[in-house]
Amino acid sequence: MKLSLVVNNKKYSVEADSDTPLLWVLRDHLQLNGTKFGCGEGLCGACTILLDGNPIRSCSFPISSLKDQAITTIEGVDPNHPVVQAWTKLDVPQCGYCQSGQILSAVVLLDKTSNPTDEDVQSAMKNLCRCGTYPEIKKAVELSTELKRKEA
Repeated sequence: MKLSLVVNNKKYSVEADSDTPLLWVLRDHLQLNGTKFGCGEGLCGACTILLDGNPIRSCSFPISSLKDQAITTIEGVDPNHPVVQAWTKLDVPQCGYCQSGQILSAVVLLDKTSNPTDEDVQSAMKNLCRCGTYPEIKKAVELSTELKRKEA
């Protein structure tokens, strides 16, 4: 299957089997390796990317399901984004494996909610972390909210 993609605001043309998961097109065809393979079943969230601004699990999303949607990977997030600033300032990751998915989930949360409640954070941040840095992730989301308010 020949496919035209817009990833991180850049156009690409790739050829892959229609049942190929988007994760492998990103990693193997486009060399965008920030998106990680975790469980392969869409459960852990290491493979989270944004599809038209919504988080999806790219390991279980076949490319045949794409319909001219914009794809954002961790490489497409502005390094000055409040979420990235907070993650860096608080040194959130331990192994870092899940962090690209965690960051993208937090970006979506802040895009949709300017003042997220604890319930909002808990609902949005469903990615698994092998190192158990959940308290640090929560602190980073809270700091991201403060930084975003200052930006506005």
